[in-house]
Amino acid sequence: MEKKIYILVVEDEPEVLDSIVRDITEFEAFFPVEMADTAEEAREIIRSILDEENEIGLILCDHVLPGDNGVELLVEMQNSEETHHTRKVLITGQAGLQETVRAVNEADLKHYIAKPWKKGELISIVRELLTDYVLEFEPQPLRFMQVLDGERIADHIRTSGKLTDS
Repeated sequence: MEKKIYILVVEDEPEVLDSIVRDITEFEAFFPVEMADTAEEAREIIRSILDEENEIGLILCDHVLPGDNGVELLVEMQNSEETHHTRKVLITGQAGLQETVRAVNEADLKHYIAKPWKKGELISIVRELLTDYVLEFEPQPLRFMQVLDGERIADHIRTSGKLTDS
């Protein structure tokens, strides 16, 4: 059975969570989306995904959460061998400069998206980061061409000599 590559969305405001998930729905057929409203719930979901020998390719995480904040969760993921390769995006309207700098320096933050975001910008960032992830970690990137950056995947396949559909 092929491993699944998940997108994890962590946001405590239900209407914002729904909006993010709705905006990235085009990826869901290839990248199952899991949702959490606290860092603790996100940890449980992460553990469950990893225990099933699947991966988290991307996390879209709010900063202000009940309990541990989003930056803490992202730094923790960066420090874990199992999730350090996950692409990390902070989506927030409230992170101060100090927290943002910490996320960049300690969590290998790939993007910072300010609320409110533009749907096209979010989709573009998700597509770019998942394409990066697939090209680095997926032995058969061809199956993702129709939803990710097909041109980059085709170039990668041509230059790496890994043209196969098995």
